[in-house]
Amino acid sequence: MDLSAIAALNGIDRAAALRTVNPADSVSEDLAKKNGTVDGNMFGALLGTAIDNIKTTNSYLSDMENEEIRFALGETENTHDLTIALQKASTALQYTVAIRDRLLDAYKELMQMQI
Repeated sequence: MDLSAIAALNGIDRAAALRTVNPADSVSEDLAKKNGTVDGNMFGALLGTAIDNIKTTNSYLSDMENEEIRFALGETENTHDLTIALQKASTALQYTVAIRDRLLDAYKELMQMQI
């Protein structure tokens, strides 16, 4: 599954996700306007978007754990909600790991550059 499909399943803005994944691409002016930044502070906007995505992932993981506990305690018999929560959490975690891997690859490439 590619990143755009994972982002779509999580309800995450694909354009913002791709900006977070590939910081070498030029970040559009709408992101700067949205976050109230200027050209000199694009890293802050990028970092803010990444933190928001991590918070979303944590939220999905928390919802999954809550659904599992409710199902285990017999408070609910609705396996549909449990399955949806499990899939959302799994997909969000895969997406977050993919972003982390791309950022680490970009960092390694920058560190190997000779000045």
